[in-house]
Amino acid sequence: MQKINILIAFGTRPEGIKLAPIIKLIEKQKNKFNLKVCSTGQHKEMLNQVLNLFEIKPDIFLDLMTENQSLSLLSAKIFEKMGRVISDINPDIILVQGDTTTAFLTTLIAFYRKIKVGHIEAGLRTYDKYSPFPEEINRQLISRVADFNFTPTKKSFSNLLSEGINPKTIFMTGNTIVDALIWMTKKIEKNKHKINSNGIFTKLKNNKTILVTMHRRESFGKDLENVCYALKAIASKYKEIRIVYPVHLNPNVKKPVFKILNGIDNIILTEPLDYESFIWLMHESFFIITDSGGVQEEAPTLKKPVLVIRGKTERTESVDIGISKIIGTSTDSIIDNASKLIDDENIYNEMITDVNPYGDGNASEKILDIIYNYLLK
Repeated sequence: MQKINILIAFGTRPEGIKLAPIIKLIEKQKNKFNLKVCSTGQHKEMLNQVLNLFEIKPDIFLDLMTENQSLSLLSAKIFEKMGRVISDINPDIILVQGDTTTAFLTTLIAFYRKIKVGHIEAGLRTYDKYSPFPEEINRQLISRVADFNFTPTKKSFSNLLSEGINPKTIFMTGNTIVDALIWMTKKIEKNKHKINSNGIFTKLKNNKTILVTMHRRESFGKDLENVCYALKAIASKYKEIRIVYPVHLNPNVKKPVFKILNGIDNIILTEPLDYESFIWLMHESFFIITDSGGVQEEAPTLKKPVLVIRGKTERTESVDIGISKIIGTSTDSIIDNASKLIDDENIYNEMITDVNPYGDGNASEKILDIIYNYLLK
């Protein structure tokens, strides 16, 4: 049987999570695929947690990041190092995920070498080139080059059609985050006693917990400070509430967060959690405040309301059905919306649903079937 040579390239924790189910499935289909995995190390420490959890060891690790590195310098490094990797491996197809600098530049290098590209999680849009920055432009440009655009939802599929992307390159598969989450929740159920012994969880006791994440580049500065002041006010207003904030390692996030929020009794600031602990924390939370696209996709499966601290989101499906709400980064808006969820049971219950607009847990299988069938035609 003829095999397809696949290179999977990624560099951040969200990419690692969403590509892990595909990598694990390829490992079970060695009669169909030869696989090489390359990490650029954009999120070195946080990515390693995910790789260890899913028992994935990259064949190539480029370790390109340095502290406070500019996008220009990172891009130059990816161009040089990833170019060599692709030249050495010469795959039949390269799979990239999402909207990172790694995904975009890997796609561009593949285009220069006339190597096919499969884009996982294609078609997400805000149509504001600076929100999210630089991700919105990254993903728009990837769509123009990719030979396979694997869209997670009907909306993302329609976005690509409306942009004039060749319909023969567009396939609706669902989002691999659902695959990863289902895999992870099964593992958590088996190891619940170990996870719950984590020091963070013992501090929560029986208190309602608000989980907070914020890391996007466009939120650095005033927006991040506004959010922190809102969390400080919520903690003061609701002494019985616990706020848990796993703080991103980027100094542009870590420094202001600890300056404003450190030392408040019912706010727990932690290092970034491993994915298993983070999913368990999501599971145990009352609701979530986040700027993360991945969390917006994971929360419906766990039936958790999400307050999105951004001006726009490319994950509009959950907003449309009411399980997520865009509230911006105004201090007053965050306090007001969080207070409503805490105080009003009806408002809270309106944001709980059994519907998951992001997939059925079979996206990885669909993606690999499409690749195999189309490349061997």
